[in-house]
Amino acid sequence: MLRYIGKRIVYIIGVFFLISIIMFTIYNSIPGDRALTQVAPIKGKVSAETFDKMYQDAREKLGLDDPLPVRYVKWMGNLLTGDLGYSTYYRQDVVEVMKTPMMNTVFINIFATILALGITIPLGIFCAVRKFSKFDNIVQVLTIVGYSVPAFVIGLIFIYIFAVKLGWFPVSGMNSPNFQGNAWEAFLDRMYHLVLPLAVMTCAALGGMTRYVRAAMIDALRMDYVRTARAKGLKEKVVIYSHAWRNALLPVITLIFGWFIGIFGGSIIVEQMFQLNGMGRLYWVALMNQDYDVALAMQMFYVILSLVGNLIIDLSYGIVDPRVRINK
Repeated sequence: MLRYIGKRIVYIIGVFFLISIIMFTIYNSIPGDRALTQVAPIKGKVSAETFDKMYQDAREKLGLDDPLPVRYVKWMGNLLTGDLGYSTYYRQDVVEVMKTPMMNTVFINIFATILALGITIPLGIFCAVRKFSKFDNIVQVLTIVGYSVPAFVIGLIFIYIFAVKLGWFPVSGMNSPNFQGNAWEAFLDRMYHLVLPLAVMTCAALGGMTRYVRAAMIDALRMDYVRTARAKGLKEKVVIYSHAWRNALLPVITLIFGWFIGIFGGSIIVEQMFQLNGMGRLYWVALMNQDYDVALAMQMFYVILSLVGNLIIDLSYGIVDPRVRINK
């Protein structure tokens, strides 16, 4: 096991550096002048000589006059020491820019993931046990519709019904303006504003996950060990949840861990639609304003998250199914 983990860590490091070279080259090949974007707001407020000097200083600070390999080495050296760069749009360090959106995204996605898993797993198991029943047929039709409809369409429908027509929830934002109250009241106010985004994110995830759990359970219930367990006279609940579900969990676990990894990713569509200060919206704003230090730092964070997450997924197979042994 340790040998396998060591090999995977070496693989992770190699892939990380390879992707970092590709991503750094792509972002630095995009047309535009980041130094000019940074000093553009003061153009016309100072003399031409002062503006030109500030422009040249900005280029030197950003390292735009260095060859691309030199810039990559400097950027990677800073990255490995925890310096993610400087945001030309927010005019502060990237680490400070990412703190609040990261906490907001984790907060939102944890609730959405727990809600989705709490609904899809029992629903998928129930439909598998009673496959081809009227209830199962209705759920399959609804899941196909839910799987096919984009998240922004679901969001528009929810906004129109619950915010515009009924007026139950606010359209955007995470807190009431100038809110004053204790910590518990602030939490309730935030959850009130997040009802619609959480509902949209949960509904968008229900279709695919429910069908996936149902298919995995149907395959597990067809196995010989399930027939043997029933022939021994075990209760149906024991057969379903102790025998069938544990084996069905093996293919489902990839999707479940993928969801938890996605907790840090955010949703560009939902966060932009509801004006939530999260990682998805931050990424969108960074790209739209050529703030490539922020975008590149977020991209590399997702790369590390994905590589480490895949390792955790592989190791978790041995925990879920004792027959799986990872030793090479």
